[in-house]
Amino acid sequence: MSQLAFIVFQDNDNARYLVEAIAEDNPHAEVQHHPAMIRIQAEKRLVINRATVEEKIGREWDVQEMLLDVISIGGNVDEDEDHFILEWKN
Repeated sequence: MSQLAFIVFQDNDNARYLVEAIAEDNPHAEVQHHPAMIRIQAEKRLVINRATVEEKIGREWDVQEMLLDVISIGGNVDEDEDHFILEWKN
């Protein structure tokens, strides 16, 4: 049985930059556009890198800012100032 790590964002201007950065850092991930939301999922692990997001939005970015646009997540969270990682460890 596969375990998908995922994150779901509101479909807004902020989230579009996040999705672009996440897709770049996780080429194995699948991006699904739904009405009013965007879901990104990958087998076992998704990594969100602060540096990639800052490159996309053109300014400094705090990982905590992302939570304003999150609808749901799936996976264990490992977070620091440079990364937000969702993964299944078993």
